[in-house]
Amino acid sequence: MFTGIIESIGNIGAIIRHNEDLSIVVNTNNLDISDVNIGDSIATNGVCLTVSKLLPSGYTADLSLETYKRTAFHSYRIGQEVNLEKAMLPTTRLGGHLVSGHVDGVGEVIEFKRNGRAINIWVAVPVQLKKYLSEKGSVTIDGISLTINAVYQNIIKLTIVPHTLAETNLVNINVDKKVNIEIDMVARYLEKLIKVDRYESEKASTVSMSLLERYSFIS
Repeated sequence: MFTGIIESIGNIGAIIRHNEDLSIVVNTNNLDISDVNIGDSIATNGVCLTVSKLLPSGYTADLSLETYKRTAFHSYRIGQEVNLEKAMLPTTRLGGHLVSGHVDGVGEVIEFKRNGRAINIWVAVPVQLKKYLSEKGSVTIDGISLTINAVYQNIIKLTIVPHTLAETNLVNINVDKKVNIEIDMVARYLEKLIKVDRYESEKASTVSMSLLERYSFIS
């Protein structure tokens, strides 16, 4: 689990392709990984990756084909900047919101404008995700916990304050940039609960007294 509060900006140092998947080397720059062990999780641009090897300047992680296809990693090249966050501890301040590191889809920056020292950005999200996004709700963009200011169909407006701008890879924002999107997990599980409850209600509603009588459950 993560909080969406970025700890450092790293970059991809190498991409190693295997037969069915690939590995990446991530240079962690200012991120302290002295307390990281092999098998630990690090959110890398919002994707929960497992450390498979520790290096003097970073770590190696494996990417399955599922992760590669469902995230913006398929468009990354060597040198790509990535937001980094180590897995949260039980004592961690939850400064953002609960983030799982399981990306729901890839969005695209379609516009950005300066707003004083901050910037406003508009991101087009996959149409199937728009029902989970609401004004003043939470969303994770490339691992960053952000608040949605407005929703227009499948386009969301976000304001990036100066601190977030300086501490994340959004400092180099550009139109057409592909971003990893994770919806608020509360919205995801709420939908699941509603669907199950509705299914159970509909299933129960098909049982009538006449049906019971027809099959000799009552007389």
